[in-house]
Amino acid sequence: MVMRLICCLLLISAMPSWAVTQLQASVDKNPVLAGEFFMLTISADDTIKDDQPDTSVLLKDFVVGRTTVSTRTNIVNGSISKQTNWSVKLMTRSAGDYTIPAFSVAGVSSEPIALKVAQRSQDTEQNNDIFIKASLSSDSLFVQEAGVYTVKLYLAKELLDGNLSTPSMPDAQLSQIGKQTENYELIDGKRYLVITREYLVQPQKSGSYTIQAPAFQGRIRQDYRQLDVSALGEDVNIEIKPIPSDYQGAWLPSELVNLDEQWQPEDDTVEVGTPITRTLTLTALGITKEQLPDIELPEIKGIRSYPDEKENNHLVRDGRVISQQTASYALLPQTPGTYSLPEVSVPWYNTKINRISYATLPARTITVTPSSNDAVNQLPAAPTSALPITEDPSSLNQQPILVNNTPTWLIIVSVIGYLLWLITLILWLRSRTQRTVVSNQPKVVNTKTSGSFDELKKASKNNDINRFYQALNRYAIQQTKQSHSAIDKLVLDVDNIQLSQHIAKLQSALYSPSSAEVDLAAIVNLLEAQRNLQGKSQQAVLKGLYK
Repeated sequence: MVMRLICCLLLISAMPSWAVTQLQASVDKNPVLAGEFFMLTISADDTIKDDQPDTSVLLKDFVVGRTTVSTRTNIVNGSISKQTNWSVKLMTRSAGDYTIPAFSVAGVSSEPIALKVAQRSQDTEQNNDIFIKASLSSDSLFVQEAGVYTVKLYLAKELLDGNLSTPSMPDAQLSQIGKQTENYELIDGKRYLVITREYLVQPQKSGSYTIQAPAFQGRIRQDYRQLDVSALGEDVNIEIKPIPSDYQGAWLPSELVNLDEQWQPEDDTVEVGTPITRTLTLTALGITKEQLPDIELPEIKGIRSYPDEKENNHLVRDGRVISQQTASYALLPQTPGTYSLPEVSVPWYNTKINRISYATLPARTITVTPSSNDAVNQLPAAPTSALPITEDPSSLNQQPILVNNTPTWLIIVSVIGYLLWLITLILWLRSRTQRTVVSNQPKVVNTKTSGSFDELKKASKNNDINRFYQALNRYAIQQTKQSHSAIDKLVLDVDNIQLSQHIAKLQSALYSPSSAEVDLAAIVNLLEAQRNLQGKSQQAVLKGLYK
């Protein structure tokens, strides 16, 4: 027992007391090329769990990748050695002389490293199998104006894996728009896979700024080998202009702002109680949907207004941000009269001519007439007596004398003849009504719907996309009895994939700054086929009723 205790004490005394005594920093290549990733390794001669080097000091001069940690223990001839390694991928954006600073771990410091970065040659860029191109929709923007920053990564070899960093800009909001796209391009006879990402840039302060291009690092396959590759795009300089001091109101910088409206019905004369749907559409370039101002309509005495929920959307087309707001109002006239709806105006700053502009809707006058139902109810009542009333009492005394001179048998014959004639007239009218209904069975026509459909045909022949879309909206409202999103409801009711595709192209062309091919005649033909099908179904129902 004593001998065992002595042996344990000897083993414990023989074991070394582990502590960090040395910290070394090294790079896998020196010099390196600008835009090329290299590996920085920091090694400690012990197992470290609670402490690690501070790599944030590298952010000033380098693009810093993620840090990986590994530990290793070696036993050789009874001698034990331990090691902890921190590996960091670094890259510089420009050539020059740099210094990797000293690091400290557990009270031990490493030595700084002098690093030389050489400029990548033009030939290397042209013959490289991987490179990045970055561009901005405009080299100058106003504060809060939206620009589109496009990044394209070109790959001529098979990509195994990789990471493309996010661009950055001080005092600005950058957010990716949608998902990345992939296609192929031929450049000098070489086929490249092109990965494209678009970012929305919204500067918050004025001044001169630089958008730092993203960096890529990954692995490709070449001749049955796996190679580490990297690429760096060129930075883009941009000038941010301040908000003009003389501008008043909500700041709305844009190249173009348009305000449009639709009325249903279109007539300027309506009856009391007839609902009117007024739809306002505000479209703007170069701003996001969150920047669109709310359009408020003033209250008009005698007309009740019921606003519907507003819809804000934006999309990117040809490097431009297009935003749109749709607001619908249900107007219900309460009393007859002539009403003037005031002008609607939205101020905005025209970035093309650098001055304040206005998107306006002109004032409109509508006439409200009394309801036709009220006119019927207000007809004068029929007199209770067919005899005239006079102020001469003698005239009243003469009436019974005239009646008494008529023979009784003549009165009875006259009454019987009148009753027989009345019964004959009723039977003849009933038979005539039945014959008219049966003869008119094939002609089931809705005059309002036919009028809207004729407008569709006319707009289709003129190839007027805007007028065609307005006529289509009115036709859809009449068909679906739904004032909001009537076109979408009509597409669901018809359930025809070709009609759905053509209408989708039509809606896309409305927001496109360039002309697009839309087959308006195809939409008319598909709707007409649906109308004919509905007419046959109605005829079958009517025939069944009169069998």
